[in-house]
Amino acid sequence: MKKSKMVVTTILATLLITSGCSNNSSETASKDYNLKDISFPLQEKVTMSFLTQSSPLAPKDPNEKLIYQRLEEKTGVNIKWKNYTSDVFVEKRNLALASGDLPDAILDASYSDYDLLKLAKDGAIISVEDLIDKYMPNLQKVIQSAPEYQSMMTAPDGHIYSFPWIEELGSGKDSIHSVDDLPWINVEWLNKLGLDMPKTTEELKKVLIAFKTQDPNGNGKADEIPLSFISKSGGEDLAFLFGSFGLGENWDHTVVTNDGTVTFTAADEGYKEGMKFLNELYAEGLIDVEAFEQDWNTYIAKGKDNRYGMYFTWDKANITGMNDKYDLMPPLAGPDGHINVARTNGMGFDRGRMVITSANKNLELTAKWIDELYEPIQSVQNNWGTYGDEEQQNIFEYDEESNMLKHLSLEGAAPVELRQKTNIGGPLAILDEYYGTITTKPADAEWRLDLLKDVMVPHMQAENIYPKVFFSIEELDRLSTIETDMFAYVMRKRSEWIQNGKVEKEWPSYLKELDRLGLQEWLEIKQSGYDRNQ
Repeated sequence: MKKSKMVVTTILATLLITSGCSNNSSETASKDYNLKDISFPLQEKVTMSFLTQSSPLAPKDPNEKLIYQRLEEKTGVNIKWKNYTSDVFVEKRNLALASGDLPDAILDASYSDYDLLKLAKDGAIISVEDLIDKYMPNLQKVIQSAPEYQSMMTAPDGHIYSFPWIEELGSGKDSIHSVDDLPWINVEWLNKLGLDMPKTTEELKKVLIAFKTQDPNGNGKADEIPLSFISKSGGEDLAFLFGSFGLGENWDHTVVTNDGTVTFTAADEGYKEGMKFLNELYAEGLIDVEAFEQDWNTYIAKGKDNRYGMYFTWDKANITGMNDKYDLMPPLAGPDGHINVARTNGMGFDRGRMVITSANKNLELTAKWIDELYEPIQSVQNNWGTYGDEEQQNIFEYDEESNMLKHLSLEGAAPVELRQKTNIGGPLAILDEYYGTITTKPADAEWRLDLLKDVMVPHMQAENIYPKVFFSIEELDRLSTIETDMFAYVMRKRSEWIQNGKVEKEWPSYLKELDRLGLQEWLEIKQSGYDRNQ
């Protein structure tokens, strides 16, 4: 997590905004068209100014995307874009606001909760709940179908400051977001060595030893890497293995027990036992020595060379390709028979996907344009890409008879890259009820959902995840301050213990240090937020 850095950046920007954002005569802001009771398409075309981001793979001018061309034809609204590539967008966005050079709106804004509350307090963005009520029937239908989103959109002060991205792919334990760091094991090596898929932690250890010592790739070299990962929060971490020993572990060290208690996973006794097991693997030379330092590119390179016995990621296609060499390893029983899959605290919801700035003089027009993005068939295209493009490979074909968008075969193209060339990131809303009526599921998503349902879901003990709580700015300040030091300490000690095996000896002092760093206050804030959300 990089919350502290984000907060500092936002504070610097918003301090400057105080003196700059009141200047509503910005060159980038559109004029007041005095349009009331409008309907699309407009009789005369108008231009508005938006700031956005896109992939380096996408056109520099968003208006070259077919999706935006169709929107302009449908609405009569031309968008004058300031578009930055995703790698520099946050910096450019903050500089634009700090200078007082406010656009009418920011699309695909990447705003955190802290950003939203601070910008609203400083008057750089406006509340939009009245606009939703008056002018946005498509978004209203989404909220009526899934009322929980209204609560998640609403800030602690009762206002709504942004338009969200919503993507449902399964619900509850069956959600595609239920597990992030999936374990992929080399079944080609298992078969060659006559080994069964491991079912316990002890069996996994024996399998990894065989991978190290029996030359499963057959090249006569000891270049196999039995187990690899990237030692940081995310899909490439080995947190999954802790589920064999207790509550399990996930990217934010947070699990909600079935009695509604928020717990810190890295202070659980089961976490300590899992650490002992990982040290056993390290002592046998089974863990990639580069795992504690390697980056994404290094991780991929070794995967492409087919050197891994087991590794972790969201989708194996990104590391070792979509082939039969690797398969999903089921959760393992620990020494006492305990099996658990810790759920990732994630869902398809991003609160800060689009905002309207205080420079905007055409609120009805802007709200109605944004509402077009929540129309179901439009939302599907916003998220994945479009159809009927004669210059670009298409994600969909449009079936006029059923009025459905049907996913096409990607013909070997990387799903993420193709989508980044053509989609627009949102805001948008895709509900589970759209599948089979508005669109089909992407093939890669359907494959993943089936895997999760068959292999992981039966072993998920927690009935709930920690939800998308909208904390106050004071709570966010404290959480960020505590997490900056506490999370870094947890990850540092984890790396040390995997390598040196001193977890038992150092555990009491470790728990004391967690308390000193603010664990009890952190638990109180997180529990309070969870209870409010319920």
